[in-house]
Amino acid sequence: MRILQVILAPRLSGAEVLAKGVAIGHQRAGHDVSIASLMPQHDDFAHISAELRAHGVSCLFPEKTPSKLGRLLFLHRAIRTFRPDIIFAHATIPALYVRALPTRVPIVWVMHSGANDFANAALMRAERLLSNRAKAVIGVSQKNIDEYVKEIGLHPSMIVVPNGVDVSRFADDAGPRVAVAYKQIVQVGRYIPEKNQLQTVEAFAHVARADPDARLLLCGVIENLAYHAAVVERVAQLGLNDRVTIEGPHKNVAQILRASAVFAMPSSFEAHSIGFLEALASGIPVVGNAIASFAFAGGFSGVQLLDTNDIDVYGRALLHALTQPRATRPLHGLTLQSTADRYLAIARDVLNVRVGLS
Repeated sequence: MRILQVILAPRLSGAEVLAKGVAIGHQRAGHDVSIASLMPQHDDFAHISAELRAHGVSCLFPEKTPSKLGRLLFLHRAIRTFRPDIIFAHATIPALYVRALPTRVPIVWVMHSGANDFANAALMRAERLLSNRAKAVIGVSQKNIDEYVKEIGLHPSMIVVPNGVDVSRFADDAGPRVAVAYKQIVQVGRYIPEKNQLQTVEAFAHVARADPDARLLLCGVIENLAYHAAVVERVAQLGLNDRVTIEGPHKNVAQILRASAVFAMPSSFEAHSIGFLEALASGIPVVGNAIASFAFAGGFSGVQLLDTNDIDVYGRALLHALTQPRATRPLHGLTLQSTADRYLAIARDVLNVRVGLS
């Protein structure tokens, strides 16, 4: 089977990291896989594209930022070049672009967004127009499916396929556990208001007063420049510059989790967060917002879910987490292998017997 994955931009973000893992899994299983994007590669993705190519997955990324028409033309050329049997389009914008093309290749679109993209009237109108061009619609959570039905209507084939994580990256023998001279709390995620890094900074101010050995590391793609600047400013206002490190995206998330004592996840919404799954797989104590998409982990050892808007409660939870040990957690059905297998099953169902399924 020839499988094309389409993403918005090659960057260190959930949808793109999942597509990378699934692509490598399918290539290892004997299929021919390529990843195409609408936007140029971010610098932080270079090591991932090198890994993809090392596994035989071709990467079709534009060199410069194209216009809207240029995106369509580039994607059209990518499809003609690779000649896929099936296309998986990750996230709303790539799914709209690929379905706007006059291609007969079956398209499956994967809804990753934790927000309701169809609250945007233009996106809602476009989706209603192009909905029947998708052979199947995958939601990474039931919330995705429910919002789609509410805003767009029923689609003949709608499936929930949770994101999965490569648990082997977090095994005890997968790499060194980097020792640090202090207790590190870490939050990994894009700098946008919905990820609530400011809440973590405010809560950490409580932690810092109670524990002189505590430190905070924030890292992720700097997507909202104004919000990132607000985080930097607030750290300075609180006099925490020597206790808080604010960085961009990291490629070594597994090592960061090994070196840290607590993982903070105060997001106000998520679909099915890869970062949250990685933290669960690593065994690190987790303090997260009590949102629906995290509820499945509420009973796991070392996981605290609470209202992170309450800074006092959030701060106390972080302090308590610093005293907790690592834990082994059940992630059945939430592994990268299980996700890749579900995608293949959907591809086989969509294609039926039209191609040889090697």
